[in-house]
Amino acid sequence: MLDANNPLAVFRDRFYIPQHNGGDKIYFTGNSLGLQPKTVKEYIGRELEDWARLGGEGHFEAKNPWFSYHEVFPKQLSKIAGCFPEEVVVMNSLTVNIHLLMVSFYRPTKERFRIICEARAFPSDQYAIESQVKFHNLSPAEAIVEVFPRAGEHTIRHEDIIRAIHEHGNTVALVYFGGIHYYTGQVFDLEMITRAAHTVGAYAGFDLAHSIGNVELNLHDWNVDFACWCTYKYLNSGPGSVGGIFIHQNHISNTALPRFAGWWGYTKESRFKMEKGFKAIPTAEGWQLSNAPILSMAAHKAALDIFDEAGMEKLARKGKELSAYLIFILKDINKSIPGNLIEVITPENDNERGCQVSFIVRQRGKEVFNKLMENGVSAGWREPEVIRVAPVPLYNSFVEIWQFGRLIKEVLER
Repeated sequence: MLDANNPLAVFRDRFYIPQHNGGDKIYFTGNSLGLQPKTVKEYIGRELEDWARLGGEGHFEAKNPWFSYHEVFPKQLSKIAGCFPEEVVVMNSLTVNIHLLMVSFYRPTKERFRIICEARAFPSDQYAIESQVKFHNLSPAEAIVEVFPRAGEHTIRHEDIIRAIHEHGNTVALVYFGGIHYYTGQVFDLEMITRAAHTVGAYAGFDLAHSIGNVELNLHDWNVDFACWCTYKYLNSGPGSVGGIFIHQNHISNTALPRFAGWWGYTKESRFKMEKGFKAIPTAEGWQLSNAPILSMAAHKAALDIFDEAGMEKLARKGKELSAYLIFILKDINKSIPGNLIEVITPENDNERGCQVSFIVRQRGKEVFNKLMENGVSAGWREPEVIRVAPVPLYNSFVEIWQFGRLIKEVLER
């Protein structure tokens, strides 16, 4: 009934579903790599044809001229990120963009040098933060402040984040969190964190790899200073596809803000004069370094056209409904099997959850995970003990969640 009554159910047919024993896999790893839209081959093929037909002239004469190809994205992405088109640009990959943005927004001084982040952040964030701190000849042990869950808890309380920001006060240069914790699936309150950062005079930035295309964002209204993301998870744009950034309107035209410069961020009107002295485009485009990776962007365009049609508000709502039903199923199984074997560590509160659900199986969890994989379920295992499941609103169904529940119950009973 839930599938029949959901207007987004029709979008499943727009994607290739991996197969297992002659049927569709239960693919719940869209939080690692989103499925391929069936239109991707057509979109990339069009650019390959223009490349074959036109060679370098394709920069200006292709059906979608490569010179300005990246300019098609801001309008579409602004609806997903909750911002103005001039505040977003598609470029590079996620970790490259983290470093580029920290060049601009992590400018430590003797007095103000600390970065506050969540404990056990995704490794790219951890390594980027640590290396940026070392680049400025600072000690990571002194400069990086991690906020941990309380003893016996899995998620981080927002009051503890705010307390840490205020405790370190005017020594804080940057508050930098993942929008959603990759391990627990906890959605952080970006507006609250940004407000607290600004109160102590720090910048607020976020890694939205697990947020973009999953939950509703309002980056402009929340006054977030900067954010970045990959596009291969919920945005379904292909393995290692091009990333994206957001820079608030307050900063995009500030030419005094330090940055690493490249020719594609240079003012368009005079870019080809090849003159000395960098003159930045007064939008987020001014942070670009190199010309666009067209084939990667073609896949991204195919995916964003589907998002345009589906609507981010509907997608976010269905994502929460899917994860709520999954939590209900897991709790129901837990009641029916002795031993209280399953512990859901993702918050049940709608405001702290997207479509990902993380849970622990207390006995032989890795064995249980392997049995699920053998039986056609694609899920994620994260050491030391968590199974991550992400039913994605564009192509997963409520029936699949019920099937997953039936399977995990059978595995646990055996």
